[in-house]
Amino acid sequence: MTVFDGTIVLVALILTGFSLAPKVRENPWWQATVTPLASIIGSGFLVIAPLLAAVAGSLAVAAMLIIVVLAFAIGHVIRFNIRNSEKLEVTPIGSRNLLFAARISNVSLSIAYIISVAFYIRLLASFALSMTPFAGDTTEGILATTILVSIGVVGWRKGLKGLELVETVSVSIKLAIIIALLFALLAYNVDNGVWNADLPKSELDLLTRLRMLGGMLLVVQGFETSRYLGGSYPAAMRARTMLWAQVSSAVIYLLFVALILPVLIYLPAETADDTAIISISGNVAWVLPFLLIFAALMSQLSAGIADTVGAGGLVVEETGNRVSERLAYPVLIAFSIALIWLFDIFEVIAIASRTFAFYYMMQVVIAIIVTRKLLTGHKRMQQTIWFSLLAVILALVVVFALPVE
Repeated sequence: MTVFDGTIVLVALILTGFSLAPKVRENPWWQATVTPLASIIGSGFLVIAPLLAAVAGSLAVAAMLIIVVLAFAIGHVIRFNIRNSEKLEVTPIGSRNLLFAARISNVSLSIAYIISVAFYIRLLASFALSMTPFAGDTTEGILATTILVSIGVVGWRKGLKGLELVETVSVSIKLAIIIALLFALLAYNVDNGVWNADLPKSELDLLTRLRMLGGMLLVVQGFETSRYLGGSYPAAMRARTMLWAQVSSAVIYLLFVALILPVLIYLPAETADDTAIISISGNVAWVLPFLLIFAALMSQLSAGIADTVGAGGLVVEETGNRVSERLAYPVLIAFSIALIWLFDIFEVIAIASRTFAFYYMMQVVIAIIVTRKLLTGHKRMQQTIWFSLLAVILALVVVFALPVE
């Protein structure tokens, strides 16, 4: 191991220690930020750069910026609904149209969460066992089931706080490794005097590239989990911490894509999976592949837990608190386990991807209904036009997007 490798490890350890310190870990604002942040920076982090390079070539950073801007627009809608729609949905003045749209929205998101949790944990098991002699569908299914059962048990016995503790630890480790990766890439760029790469132009037609960019919106999916933590955090805190999670993840994604471009020249043209970045990161530093393997495992675990937490909050909301989060978690996990053994997750994930886009579209519809009820005059018209445009964009994503994962 070189001095540079040692420095990278030291940076990761210092950041992990800081983020796991009691004052940070037990801070309620950080705890409310962890769930959306964990879900946003999920498994898509490792695959986004190769995919953007394949679709946009040297304009990958600009393409990432477009995705981030669209995600922020959707995030604004979710925050608007947190501050306004939630109050209307539980009062007599809430219209039937609002309640109906909210019900459709929640049902679609519940389905997407159940599928995504199964996908995340199965991918974690596949990735972990791929480095051992025990790789195989059956053993991967057994390991994934064991992990899911553990998540269900923790959620049942400890509730939201128990899952958040596991989530906080995994997110803290993952973020520390990611920041160490950014440090290593920055040093690599400075040392080699390269800040861009003349990547091969995509052979895909324009329509296919646009469809793939639409599908990549789902890489930054996850901020909506703040919408369903109302039983633990007030609306103002959830809206603010969700914004923090989006800003933090946007900075990380944009920096990562910008700094990794020069390294992508080592990437085989046909490779665009989770192992791609891990294999070529060895060209930057010997220790990086090992750190990224660990980060990938933490990424899958934290994203899976984040979506479990979000689904649990949905069940509580839809049942009017008649079903508690502690009871909801094991039931949801049971459905995810069934998916692992009954279906090929890589086939059904396309359905989940479009379901997430459909959910966002329904949230925009809810925002339009609330706008027409609460606002008047020019502001009402302006907001309605803006939300309607966003709804059309998301409808196109639902119909035409090619999923990233």
